[in-house]
Amino acid sequence: MSAAHCFSSDTTSRWQVSLGRQNLQGNNSNEVSTTVARIILHPNYDSVTNNNDIALLRLSSPVNFTDYIRPVCLAASDSVFSNGTDSWVTGWGAVKEGVSLPFPETLQEVELSVLGNSQCDCLNGVGTVTDNMICAGVLAGGKDSCQGDSGGPMVNQQGSVWVQSGIVSFGFGCARPNLPGVYSRVSICQSWINSHISSDKPGFVQFTSSGLDADSSYTCPGPPPSTTTSSTTRPSTTQILTSPARAVCGNAPMNSRALGDSGVVPGGTWPWMVSLHKNGVYTCGGTLIAERFVLTSAQCVSTSNPDVSEWSVFFGQHLVDGSEEFEMSLGVVNITVSNMTDSNIALLQLTKPVSFKDHIQPVCMDVSASRTFPVGSRCWVAGWENGSKSFSTDKAGSGLRDLETQVASCGDLSDSENICTYTMDLQQGDQGSPLLCKSDSSWFQVAVVTMSGSKSVRADVQVFAKTSRFGSLLKETVGDMPSPEVAATGNAAGFSISLFLYFVVPVTSVFLLSGS
Repeated sequence: MSAAHCFSSDTTSRWQVSLGRQNLQGNNSNEVSTTVARIILHPNYDSVTNNNDIALLRLSSPVNFTDYIRPVCLAASDSVFSNGTDSWVTGWGAVKEGVSLPFPETLQEVELSVLGNSQCDCLNGVGTVTDNMICAGVLAGGKDSCQGDSGGPMVNQQGSVWVQSGIVSFGFGCARPNLPGVYSRVSICQSWINSHISSDKPGFVQFTSSGLDADSSYTCPGPPPSTTTSSTTRPSTTQILTSPARAVCGNAPMNSRALGDSGVVPGGTWPWMVSLHKNGVYTCGGTLIAERFVLTSAQCVSTSNPDVSEWSVFFGQHLVDGSEEFEMSLGVVNITVSNMTDSNIALLQLTKPVSFKDHIQPVCMDVSASRTFPVGSRCWVAGWENGSKSFSTDKAGSGLRDLETQVASCGDLSDSENICTYTMDLQQGDQGSPLLCKSDSSWFQVAVVTMSGSKSVRADVQVFAKTSRFGSLLKETVGDMPSPEVAATGNAAGFSISLFLYFVVPVTSVFLLSGS
């Protein structure tokens, strides 16, 4: 059993399951690995709200139980988890926001208390927490699940038996005060789980707990907090916005790029980056500019009447052809292409709004040409070079990388329509990728990479058409776009467990490995 958001599809070919594992690095003498025969996602799973965030994996062969590999009991449908019920969460996720588990990446545990759904909903944003979820955390902060813990268990002890009550699902950041983590409630899924397991069914146990049921009388104090409908799976993030309610653009909470940095980047560095696939093959890069629109180069579409059914857009990727925990994909319902001389852009309208998270954020667009990036300004181009055909990493696929450059003089060319930089080693796979420059605390896309054009200044300078040149088309097609952050408006949160380990105990643990 795992979380549905961990899987971008029900394709089993890239998945491997390791049991009895303690460290992600090095040898594990008690480990057994197997492949997956079938992935069953809950039919009512909603990737926007994270409701019904549960999945079942049928293993290719039976597992032999040992002292290190045993089944956990599951909470039965009539179980009660009162406010304050002691709980434990285990996983290999980040030890705090933006800090990965150190070598040898030993399984971690954290002790948390159940928080009533009503209070949890008030804290996380009214309407965020449903009856299909259960919350746990420490209101003072400091303990939580975090990015990388997704799909792992929350368990509670009843007598000598451990009962799984939750599945790590999502949260706003990690271990922040008054923002408890949210888990899929296992007990609500008893009928669904049993319907997919014909023999050797799991052991369901009625869990009972005494104490105050905070849901029976709790009401939100004062005006309810406002949140976006973007939820971050404990491998993703959610954004809380109090004022304004409009989404913030150009916010990259996991970006630590400094002057002189270039090369392969960690996941989440450029959270607006998307990869565009035509008939399942990587074709171009692009950027998320609003919850339903992606920007790329018109050359990527290469036809006046593109077939939208051929296109799919992938978000939250680090590897262009790998399956990753933050990854999601959507189809396209409309493609609009600009009609100007030289460089042109294409706008892809998505089948549904995107849920913003730490790894999935919109970039800012200067449609009114009010921002200036003077000569000498540091900027970056992010892209996948030649797609899956090059730039091999330690995982399958091509790793996202960036190139640093500086704004240069455009000579006699119009500064209002063009921006120039010193030459970079751009490749065909960079087509449609962004030229990114920072203004105040927000990242702006000032141009789209196009691999051909008639303009030139001199051999060491590259010319790009400013995105502000297409301001009218952007306003007409996209409408309202996210605004740059003005004050402290809150950012997307990661989903993982900030596990502050006191000691490691042998627990029933399953590690899912995507990629072969």
